[in-house]
Order: sequence, then structure tokens, then C-alpha cells
Amino acid sequence: MSGTHDSGSADIGGTKSSGTDGYGTKDGYGTKGGDGTKGGGGTKKDLGTKVLGAPGRGSAPRGAGRAGTARRTATRTGQYAALLGYLVFLAFPFLWLISTAFKPPRELGSMHPTWIPEAPTLENFHQAFAQQPLPAAAGNSLLAAAVSALIAIVLATPMAYVLGRYRNRLSRAATGWVVISQAFPLVLVIIPLFLILKGLHLVDSRIGLIMVYVVWSLPFALWMLTGYVRSVPPELEEAAAVDGAGRLRTLVSVTAPLLAPGIVATALFSFITAWNEFFFALVLLKSPEKQTLPVVLTHFLGTEGVADLGPLAAAALLATLPSLLLFAVIQRRITGGMLAGAVKS
Repeated sequence: MSGTHDSGSADIGGTKSSGTDGYGTKDGYGTKGGDGTKGGGGTKKDLGTKVLGAPGRGSAPRGAGRAGTARRTATRTGQYAALLGYLVFLAFPFLWLISTAFKPPRELGSMHPTWIPEAPTLENFHQAFAQQPLPAAAGNSLLAAAVSALIAIVLATPMAYVLGRYRNRLSRAATGWVVISQAFPLVLVIIPLFLILKGLHLVDSRIGLIMVYVVWSLPFALWMLTGYVRSVPPELEEAAAVDGAGRLRTLVSVTAPLLAPGIVATALFSFITAWNEFFFALVLLKSPEKQTLPVVLTHFLGTEGVADLGPLAAAALLATLPSLLLFAVIQRRITGGMLAGAVKS
């Protein structure tokens, strides 16, 4: 009674319970049973088409994904095309300037101008240095631009720190006034500035010109540095305060190093603005030995407004190179990546 029938194919401990039915072919985990083809978790019903295959779900997301990818590709292509057009727009005057600076007079007067000079020459550069005091003018421009940029940065950094850290009605009003002041035309302020400098006996003076450049570039430097100060996490200053550092020590040792990219970028723009400035230098400087490079470039125009095109292009090319070289040297410093990982999230 307990032999074949009890452990066999039909009873509880037999083949159907722990054999064919439990893990076998027909029931529990087999082909037709619990997890088999027709049973509980089989291939056709449970783990098959409905769970893993999921018909009706794959087609719409794939189509939407392809449409999104196409839109992103079209947007990226349009951005690159706009950037390329902008670069061509900026590069055209510079390439024309280079081409003109190396052309002989015969090619400059040709009715069919070419981009590449047929007979390149350095005669235009020799004539430019012979006709006008370019080295002295470049020295005046360098002195005025460098000193004014340095003073503007020294004054703007603590002011930007106050505007960036203490946000109240006064700071918002000051920031708004800084932005509005940039909209004032030069003609509106040149007469008051001239009268003030005349009263201080600073007309036709390099010091007076530097003071004007500082006042003119200070709002822009303050506006730029305020944004950089607000990007510095306050947690770093709070940690320095916990360690016992005062406000001045925190500004010098913690905030200023993190502001280095912003300070370099702001100083660069202030320098280039003063280097290329023409109107203030034309009105305030009368002595030829004190005139800056942009003012000296106008001397290549004749009495009747006819330009000596070759020497003018050569001198203008030399005046453009310092800005380009300055950008090339310090362009790695103009980045905001120094703050990456400064605060642990």
C-alpha cells in the first residue's frame, strides 16, 4: 500500500507531487503547469508577450524619440549655421585689413581687387612708421588702458562684493543705476567732464584721461563682478567665518581667488575698451606727444578726407594685434570652471 502507489506517479509523495506535477512537465514549473507554457508564469502568457514583449507600447515612444532627435538635430544645425555666419561677419573686416596692409599701391587702386595680394610688400608698414609716431602713441594707449583697468578692478571688486552679498533696496537701486548709466551717450557727458578737468587743470594730461577712463569703465566692471560674486557659494565664506576669519580676510583669501576668472575677464574688457577709445582722447588731449593710437590713426587722412589707404591699413593692423594677442594668452583664465566641486552637495 505504501510502495508504488505512495511514491509513484499518482499519490502525494509520488511522481505527480514532487516529480511531474511539482517541477515536471504538466503542472508546477513545467511546460503546461505553474510556470510553463500554458500555466502560471509561462512563456506565452505571463513572461512572454504581455510582460516582456508589451505590444502597443514600443511604437509610439520610438516615434516620439525619433521626432525629438530630429528637432534637436535641426536646432543644433541652425545654431552652428548662425555661429558660422557671425564668425564670417566678424572676420571679414579683419581679413580685408590684412589683405590691404600687404598690397602695393598699384593693387590698392585696381578696379578688380583681390583677397590675396599678387605682390605682397612691407612698404606700407615702413611708410606708417615714417609718417606718424606710432610707438609713442602705442605707449600712451598702453599706459592709459593698463592703469585705468587696474584702478577700475581695485575699486569695483569690494563694491561688487557688497552689492552681491547684501541684497536690499539700496543695492538693487545701485545696480539699476549702474545699468542705466551705460545708456548715456558720450556727447551728454563730455562737456561736464571737460569743465571739471579744466577746473582741476587736467586737460591735455594723461592723468586726466586715465581718470575719465576709470569713471567710464567702472560701472561695467562693477556690473560684471557683481554677477561673479553672486555665483560664489556663500557656504565657503560661512566655513571661513567658523574658522575665525574676518570679513576682510574672507574676501582676500577665499572669495578673491574664486573670482580670479571674473577679475581677469573684467580687466580684459576694461583694457580693450580704453585701448580702442577715441572720443575722449580726441577731445581731452591736444599735444601730439600725448595722443593715443586711435587718435594718431586719423592723421593718415588727408586735408580733403582722402585716406592713405596702405599705411592706414598697416597701422590699424598693428593697433589691432595687442587685443588679439591678449585674448590668446589669457583665454584659459576666462572660465567659470574653478568653482566646480568647491561645495560638496
